[in-house]
Amino acid sequence: MSVSLRTMPDPEREQREAEIAGKWADASPHLSERARRIWLGTEARQLGHGGVKFVAQAAGAAIETVRSGIAELGKDHGEQEEGRVRRPGGGRKKAEDKDPELPAALDALLDDDKSEAGDPMTPRLRWTSKSLARLSDELNGQGHEASPTMVRRLMYQQGWRLQSNNKSMAKSLPHPDRNAQFGYVNEQVTEFAAAGQPVISVDAKKKELVGNFANGGREWARAGEAPQVLDHDFPSWAEGKALPYGVYDLAGNEGFVSVGDDHDTPAFAVASLESWWVTLGCHRYPDGTRLLVTADSGGSNAARSRAYKKHLAAFAGRHSLDVTLLHYPSGTSKWNKVEHRLFSFISVNWRGKPLTSYETVLELIGATTTKTGLTVTASRDTGVYPTGEKISDKDMRQLEKTRITRHDWHPDWNYTIHAADRP
Repeated sequence: MSVSLRTMPDPEREQREAEIAGKWADASPHLSERARRIWLGTEARQLGHGGVKFVAQAAGAAIETVRSGIAELGKDHGEQEEGRVRRPGGGRKKAEDKDPELPAALDALLDDDKSEAGDPMTPRLRWTSKSLARLSDELNGQGHEASPTMVRRLMYQQGWRLQSNNKSMAKSLPHPDRNAQFGYVNEQVTEFAAAGQPVISVDAKKKELVGNFANGGREWARAGEAPQVLDHDFPSWAEGKALPYGVYDLAGNEGFVSVGDDHDTPAFAVASLESWWVTLGCHRYPDGTRLLVTADSGGSNAARSRAYKKHLAAFAGRHSLDVTLLHYPSGTSKWNKVEHRLFSFISVNWRGKPLTSYETVLELIGATTTKTGLTVTASRDTGVYPTGEKISDKDMRQLEKTRITRHDWHPDWNYTIHAADRP
């Protein structure tokens, strides 16, 4: 079955590359030249677009060799040449056979890079020597005969790979109740959904400058007709900044994004939530009396924010809804559904497209869809939301006493704000 490199995640790509390298190391010594080409061509053709380069790198072979293998696979059986097979030991000698010290010299050069990488005073700027051309020049300077193609082959044989940073180190230990909080969130979500009550995930997306600026990613365009954008992203050149705040409805697979232009404050977060309820929520859940909200522990919807609770209480009262808040522990925001079920697809939809105006931002967000049926509504919020809002201790104590019920499990993360004062 064909595997697409375009959709293959990085860990799977690395595993696939290692598998091809391992199989090639085992099989190639026993194959003729033609059989090697056909073996490489078969692997590349199975991978589809990008497979030629991928297999060539994994096996340490020339790209032309892999392409020749694919071409031979495309011939009819009757057209395929028998060809001659060289006797063992025939053909050009490999560089490492003529210069046995070459692999060790290359490995030493790469290992030596670890001690001096990033030192601006290093005469040879060793962090740049990881390019194949620079490495081959360095080896030639040491008296070895080397080329970029040969260096690439030796590096792959010795286990070197181009790799991105692995974001796996935590600066601090995760909260000991992290997994238990995930379980509690799942229990509450299941209970609300079974009762037909709305369950949403909320968060603010990264701020974006609005103007003719470069946007990360690429899109199809005719050669030489790429969109022309400004060469610098100076905020003073922007029309303004877009502050997307997202609401994702878990049951309806429906997103709502309120795009503000002032400040990402608790008041803005609750205003975005209310816009969702008035626009979509109350119509989808006409019998809703309770609302479950999952959110991060920081930002404008922080678990410790007094202003957020104050504005939520006002929202709950206006719409006769008991609002239950469940916050994810610090450092776990990527598990919040709005991140990977809404924001990630918006980023894909507008990649490579300059966000030249607020109308463009709204159109690109609203045009976001997925194969699973996601629909997104975008709305502009031109309200003013000053920062630095303070809630006094007295007002907070009154709110806690009359409107807020803390849950038994982690009351700092889990609480319900009632629509009216408790008796």
